[in-house]
Amino acid sequence: MSDSKRFLHPEAIQRISRLDLRARHIVEGFLSGAHRSPYFGQSIEFLQHREYTPGDDLRRVDWKVWAKQDRYYIKQYEEETNLRATLVVDVSAGMQFGGGPLNKYEYAATVAVSLAYLLLRQQDAVGCMSFDEKVRRAAPILSRMNHLQSVIGALDASKPADKTDLGRVLAQVAQDVPRRGLVILISDLFADRAGLLKGLRQLRQRGHDVMVFHIMDDQELDFTFNGPTRFEGLETPEHLNCNPRALREGYLEALHAFLEEVRRGCTQNACDYALIRTSQPLDAALAAYLSSRLGMHHRN
Repeated sequence: MSDSKRFLHPEAIQRISRLDLRARHIVEGFLSGAHRSPYFGQSIEFLQHREYTPGDDLRRVDWKVWAKQDRYYIKQYEEETNLRATLVVDVSAGMQFGGGPLNKYEYAATVAVSLAYLLLRQQDAVGCMSFDEKVRRAAPILSRMNHLQSVIGALDASKPADKTDLGRVLAQVAQDVPRRGLVILISDLFADRAGLLKGLRQLRQRGHDVMVFHIMDDQELDFTFNGPTRFEGLETPEHLNCNPRALREGYLEALHAFLEEVRRGCTQNACDYALIRTSQPLDAALAAYLSSRLGMHHRN
């Protein structure tokens, strides 16, 4: 099976591509809002024109062009480029867990490719880094639509065997992506929390906008195991034979503490956070999240 067929399920992409039809204000508002964010400078050097879109500042309309062509165009300047997004995707061994049609890795990869598809279609620039203990593969930040195949290639997780080191990885992202932009972390976040939160702080201190997609399986969130069960570590050689009913209460208590720590840490570092189950339809999950994000930006 080719990489594109592996991640770009035709039915899912068809639904996602209709986001701008049934929720066009969500996607375009999200992206155009990012274009108006503070890291687009006001250079005195004219770069190019682009067509006017609703929400653009009317003071930027080139009225001379309108007089000649009867169409509205906006002046863009040297520092005023489109959004630059970097997808940072967890491909560690633990992401291979899953009890549904897609495991966490497959779901995370599909989220990444879908976001890349939407961003590239809007002529934004997208790069991708896949990681476990360190960054394994990377695709540069480009805006060509055929760059989607490079993003897919960077998501290869053949023979994942290493643990996740989010602190180390996010520090490298902050170093390797010097220009301020949007960093999208897609992971189950099963890593040292201190390292994760330090990495998020570093990205924010560098001026990046940060989105965190927390991908988890239903079994991890609900712990619905019954009967004698053998639990095997995906990133460690340990295993445990037990009756899961005896563990359920303690497990869920620890899980809720973990989720609350992650949510609180993202809030304190001004990072957008969304917990997504792998059982959620992808287009619905993205639409709901982008709608929520747009609403938060409108309130700010």
